[in-house]
This record gives sequence, structure tokens and C-alpha cells, in this order.
Amino acid sequence: MRERSTKLRSIAFNVLLRLSWVAAGSSHTDYTMGLREELEVQGNWLFRWRSYLPLLIIPVLIIALQSSGTPERVIGDVGERLYEEFCIALSFAGLAIRFITVGHVPDGTSGKNRKKQRAEMLNTTGMYSIVRHPLYLGNFIISLGIAFFTEVWWFVLITALVFWLYYERIMFAEEEFLRSKFGALYLEWTEKTPAFLPNFRRWQRPNLSFSFRYALKREYSAPFGVITSFVLMDIARSLFAGDGFELKLIWVISFSFGVGLFITVRILRKRTAMLDIKRRYRERSRIA
Repeated sequence: MRERSTKLRSIAFNVLLRLSWVAAGSSHTDYTMGLREELEVQGNWLFRWRSYLPLLIIPVLIIALQSSGTPERVIGDVGERLYEEFCIALSFAGLAIRFITVGHVPDGTSGKNRKKQRAEMLNTTGMYSIVRHPLYLGNFIISLGIAFFTEVWWFVLITALVFWLYYERIMFAEEEFLRSKFGALYLEWTEKTPAFLPNFRRWQRPNLSFSFRYALKREYSAPFGVITSFVLMDIARSLFAGDGFELKLIWVISFSFGVGLFITVRILRKRTAMLDIKRRYRERSRIA
């Protein structure tokens, strides 16, 4: 059993090396470029494919799930349930950060565009007053909750490392774009606002009031994705543990809610104007 576990970890770390190579954008390296330009090129490529590349970690996730189950053996069934609830709460805290962020931004910013960078103005209030990349911070917290759910410490470590390799370059490319577009205003904002670890003392009230409809229209697929991830992982853990197919009632309810929300909002988006809302444009922010 120990040899099998060691072999699985070895395979996982080999996959990590391959993921690191992908995250570094090795196929796009041009040795005639300076490091700054190279990072920007890599970041823009990763930005374009950022919705799909994280799927490359699924093979490592499957290996990790075969080694899970430690908390239940150590702290019992009650502890296991509390641990799972913590993981789910952590991921939903990340969803909340994204939802709050998007609900306060105007049109033309913080979008899900993939082909190129886009920002019709610089967001500097609300969540953007305490951290420069609140959406990626939300993504990181979501990923941590899912990684912790595996109950495998090395998968949590791999997730954190891959996330940093991946998003560091995307954030660099985005900031290069904002620097070139907004100049001194951008530099003034970056001097006072941390990139990834929030400084809550810098909080400024958002320029726009919160719009639930706007946030729901933009973020409706995220809860479905998170709930589906937890459901599939729990099923996989049961199968790998030899317990057979097991689907708890709470997961049936949660998954049904996620599917219902996804389908309902998608229909409203495609066939009605109920979620159509124009977020007013604002003047460029002045940094306090």
C-alpha cells in the first residue's frame, strides 16, 4: 500500500512538472525578447485559454482522490462532515468575492473576454480598493476549497503552486495592458493597492451600487461548476474507497439547485430582457 501511494505521488509530481511547463508558456518563448516582454506574451496566451487550461490538472486530481480519506480515519465521521463543510464554505466564500466584485463594476470592465484584454475604465473602488485582482483572489479561494476536499496534502500544495505559476503571468499581462492605457492613474492605484493579499484598511465605497441582476447574469455558471465539482469528487472518493456508487441526499439537493439555477438564468439571458441592465459609465476614479 505504501509503495502504491509513493508511486501515485511520483506520477502526480511528474504531471505537476508538465503543468508548470504549460503554465510557463514554453511553446511561446522567444529568447530575443526581454523577460518583461516574454512574461507579457505568455500571460496574454494564458489569458486567452484561462478557462480551459486548469482542466489539465484533472489527472492529478484523480490520483489524489485514490489516496483520500485521512480525516475520517483520524477525526471520525463528525469531524469528516465538519471538514467537508469547511471546504464547501471556503469555495463559496470565493464565489461570494467574485459575486460582490462583479455586482459593483460598470460595463466594459472585469469581463470574461478571452481573445484580448479589455478595460474601458479603471476600477479602483469597492473590492478593487483593497486588492488589484479580486476575481483571481476569488478563484484561488474556490480552488483551495476544492483542493482541501480531496483530503490529500500534496494535492493542495500542487494546486497552490500551479495556480501561482498560471495566474502570475496572467496578472502581469493584465497590468501591462492597464499601465499602457491608464498611465499615471494606474501607477497611483498600484502604489496603494496590493496585488493579491487584501489590505482592508484601504477600503473605499464602490462608485456604483450593487446590482444583483448584473452579478447573476455574469456569474450564474460559477455556482453550478463548484457544486458539480464537489458532487463528482465525493462520488469518486466513494468508488475509490470500494464503497460503490454513493450519492448523499445533500448532494442531490445541491446539484438539483445548481442545475436549476444554471438553466433558469441561461433561459432568462437568451430569451428575455429581465437580466439586461446597462451599468452606467463613470469618470476615471481619483485615488484617495
